[in-house]
Amino acid sequence: METTNNNKTVVHTFTLEKLGCSGCANSVERILNKMDGVIKATATFKPSAATVEYNPDIVSPTDMRTAVQNGGYDMIIN
Repeated sequence: METTNNNKTVVHTFTLEKLGCSGCANSVERILNKMDGVIKATATFKPSAATVEYNPDIVSPTDMRTAVQNGGYDMIIN
């Protein structure tokens, strides 16, 4: 699900892969929350998903996926 807020932010839930435990979800959450343009990210192990509020003028889903992959996990952006 994707929604756009009045302040030009988007909220989208992405499926995560390669998570082995809730600690992995916490790692993904930290990775995403450190990114410029990410307002807030929350990640869960079951279901393996990340809900991200972000400014698409600053960061793209591809940028976020690359950061998550660099951490050893994956994020589906389709």
